[in-house]
Amino acid sequence: MGTPGPRFWQVFFEVYEHLPRQGPGNRACAKRALELCADLPTEPRVLDLGCGVGGQTLHLAELLPGAHLTALDSHAPSIERLRTTVAARGLEGRVRPLVGDMARSGLPAGHFDLLWSEGALYNLGLENALGVCHGLLRPGGTVAFTDAVWRKEGAPPEVRAGFEADYPTMGRVADVLAALARTGFSLNGHFTLPDEAWWDDFYTPMERRIAELEVTHAGDPDALATLEQLAQEPELYRRYSDFFAYEFFVAHR
Repeated sequence: MGTPGPRFWQVFFEVYEHLPRQGPGNRACAKRALELCADLPTEPRVLDLGCGVGGQTLHLAELLPGAHLTALDSHAPSIERLRTTVAARGLEGRVRPLVGDMARSGLPAGHFDLLWSEGALYNLGLENALGVCHGLLRPGGTVAFTDAVWRKEGAPPEVRAGFEADYPTMGRVADVLAALARTGFSLNGHFTLPDEAWWDDFYTPMERRIAELEVTHAGDPDALATLEQLAQEPELYRRYSDFFAYEFFVAHR
């Protein structure tokens, strides 16, 4: 997306904090991934690592009615929004939103039956993140996560630049499977997220929010430059999605 301008992070959060979710995914994909999670107890202890505003956390609360969920993210305003949603839905007894560091959460080792993370593990480096997951899961526990992967060679320079700025070690599906094996996991299954998982709850509301903020910040060149940068992401997916994807992986410890 290029070099961030002076107002980048302020405007970034003005966009992202208002979205239903902060990355690709939807309820149907969560349900499909849960079907690959073998032998979960009836009241599983679930950790959603890097939960954002908790769109997928709420799907898990619905799809796993007996679950006790901990949702952790380092961005306090996102956790505050999730707390408000949890209270409004009467889920305080089942969903515990926490502000914390994914790498050093302070949560008990070997405690969780299911560790869930949509689009967040890359922040720690995938292999390091899988090591963190392994330590938090009980023996036999399950990890379910999405990760960006290359689908084929020859991506245009602007696509490569967009990913390499944030995810320089991004690989292909085979690379993720190898990382799982190296960190002590056995694969249950994996699948590619469909187009609607990118658009319905992520890019379509993102483009709508960007259009709103272009009006709000009409006299602010720095903010408008940031909004123009952010608008490149859905446009790159629209034009070049045959080169990259998000893959859902499910494996057990």
